[in-house]
Amino acid sequence: MAHDAAAAGATAAGPRTASGLGFALTSALAFGLSGPIASPLFDAGWSTGAVTLLRIGLGAVVVVPFGLVALRGRWGVLRRNARLVVLYGLLAVVGAQFCYFAAIQRMQVGPALLIEYTAPVAVVVWFWLRHGQRPGPVTLVGALLAALGLFFVLDLLGGATLDPIGVLWALGAMVGAATYFVINGDLDNGLPPLALAAGGLLVGATGLGSLALVGLLPMTATTAPVGLAGATVPWWLPVALLGAVTAGVAYVSGIAAGRRLGSRLSSFVALLEVVAAVLFAWLLLDELPRAVQLLGGVLILAGVVAVRLGEERTAAVVASAVPVGDSEPSTRPPHAGECEGAPPGAV
Repeated sequence: MAHDAAAAGATAAGPRTASGLGFALTSALAFGLSGPIASPLFDAGWSTGAVTLLRIGLGAVVVVPFGLVALRGRWGVLRRNARLVVLYGLLAVVGAQFCYFAAIQRMQVGPALLIEYTAPVAVVVWFWLRHGQRPGPVTLVGALLAALGLFFVLDLLGGATLDPIGVLWALGAMVGAATYFVINGDLDNGLPPLALAAGGLLVGATGLGSLALVGLLPMTATTAPVGLAGATVPWWLPVALLGAVTAGVAYVSGIAAGRRLGSRLSSFVALLEVVAAVLFAWLLLDELPRAVQLLGGVLILAGVVAVRLGEERTAAVVASAVPVGDSEPSTRPPHAGECEGAPPGAV
């Protein structure tokens, strides 16, 4: 009986993991598109605040109706998680995006991304220190491979000077990204993924809009055409793509991935965003990636595979520790990255 139950669980976990990886890849591609799409707007004179607010605001317009449908009138669930939604909106939505854009105003894109994408390592450390979930050796090897791959993808071999203020902004983006991964992997809050994404985007747009209204956040925009993919396009086209695709699609698919893969694994798969950003920069901005960057992409993929193997090995150890015949699962908090996601109270 125990063997049959384990086999059934493995069968169910297979499609769940596959769909989770699909959602994670979709999210990485959508997020990776944001830089190449936003770059022409910055060149045309748009401010960081204006681009961020429009991206989040339009994302909220797209996602909120679907979030309301997914909530199905369960307002009590939303009230119980009000603090979580606010935290998600301020840190995972506004913090990650605004801090990153602020960082690249003072330092090169490569170092800023490298600092922000230490977030997966921060997630591993968080679960280790907060919940005693020590990562296995295979997971650690995967983390090292992914970090090395990022180093090559970001092409830092030539050396780069780091602006201290820019580094602080990039660290702020890292905190926002880590919060994003941890909350996405929490299954116990009861919020549907669409409702969480809608609430976070709405909180983020309201917060940034309030700062703009009182004059604390400079807003500069222009209706001049911008250059994109070798063509001149109206300003509203990249703005619409930023809102609908790089915010709406990215956050919804990212949350769906976190629910299926857990915080730790989904955070490592999201490293593919950097590879996607390089490819989109090549296609849209004619910035051809170098061979060393392609090597970095291969290393990132190897790191993701290693992390997955490490998580499966840990899950197998947990499953084997459950006595045969037990009808109830162990009350021990699950290992981050198991098929059901992060433990209760992840944040």
